[in-house]
Amino acid sequence: MSHSQSKRSDNSNPQSEGGDGNPQIASGAGDPAISRRRFLRAGAVLGGLAVVSGGGYVWWRRQPPDHDLPRLTVEEAFAKAKAEELILVDIRTPREWRASGVPVGSHQIDMRREDFLAALDQVTGGNRSAALALICARGVRSARVTLALDAAGYSNVIDVPEGMLGSAAGPGWLRSNLPVARWKGQG
Repeated sequence: MSHSQSKRSDNSNPQSEGGDGNPQIASGAGDPAISRRRFLRAGAVLGGLAVVSGGGYVWWRRQPPDHDLPRLTVEEAFAKAKAEELILVDIRTPREWRASGVPVGSHQIDMRREDFLAALDQVTGGNRSAALALICARGVRSARVTLALDAAGYSNVIDVPEGMLGSAAGPGWLRSNLPVARWKGQG
């Protein structure tokens, strides 16, 4: 046996070749070497699982929580806000308000504000039983904030699950051709 042949059969080399001609990767601690192809396949499978589970988390985060609090269509919310039967609050971000405009007759309060409840109390005049309808882009954030406000003592909170852009609940404010205004805020 020549010197080069003996080297090929030596598994102590971390990247020696296996019998199929593929490089072998020693796993250490006396474990047999696995082929590079198997190693890469295992990595692809684990990476795929990570993507799928990560995608599942993203999907879950985009689902509105289920609740039994009142809901309105965008048409009903607009009609009631116009008739001053409720206060319509757009809880999206300034960036979203700039991009699509704001519902006519709505108050814009970014839900991420540290003083969100104080700003909401200012709009409602401190009346936590005032009819309050919340709208966001697709109904996810409005459902979450509806539940949070209900837990915080607001007794007449209404979700507008279609949102501005539409959702499984309906086409949304924009596709329903309801009036929008240009946002006049700062930022």
